[in-house]
Amino acid sequence: MTFHPASQIITWCILVATMQAVALDAMLIIAGLVLLIVFVRSGHRFIKILRRTRWIMLSLLLVYAYGTPGQLLLDSLGMFSPTREGLTDGALQLTRLITALGGLAILLERLDRQQLISGLYTLFAPLQWMGISRERLAVRLALTLHYAEVAMLREPLMFRKKHTWQGALNSLIEPHGLAEDRKMELPLSRFTVADALLLSGALLMFWASMR
Repeated sequence: MTFHPASQIITWCILVATMQAVALDAMLIIAGLVLLIVFVRSGHRFIKILRRTRWIMLSLLLVYAYGTPGQLLLDSLGMFSPTREGLTDGALQLTRLITALGGLAILLERLDRQQLISGLYTLFAPLQWMGISRERLAVRLALTLHYAEVAMLREPLMFRKKHTWQGALNSLIEPHGLAEDRKMELPLSRFTVADALLLSGALLMFWASMR
């Protein structure tokens, strides 16, 4: 089924918000369903995202494990022991983060770069009331995504050849063939009944999580 890119972006945002508000048992059910869909639809992309964020996830777990007051997990370690409550809270936050990344993997699998920018372009419409050009913002976003993608692909080679931080920084801001004045055509589509059903289901899930 085809959905408007903006509807899919909003649904992902609602998923992230729902994971923060929902009860533990429902959170685990939602996380299980999302991860099941992820491994069926975009497992390879999800694994790549997890590899790139592994240190962030480890840091998150350690901050909660050692920064949350509670009962020590290993009394023999004294102040160097993590707490049971910290590990529990850290595991819950890690589950929320992994679920959000799983939803992001599905989103990026369904939308190519132009569709993603098209969805954001649609969501940026209210900014015109503030005198902000959403066309210019969409172009800047396209450049940002392009340079980020190039930087990730060239990262091993970049740091192998240039040993100074100045060289690394210069390699990130070098032009890579996408001129700022290059024309870009965005595939704009209409909202359909399928989008209404998708957003209604997402909002219903969020409303249920708040009860």
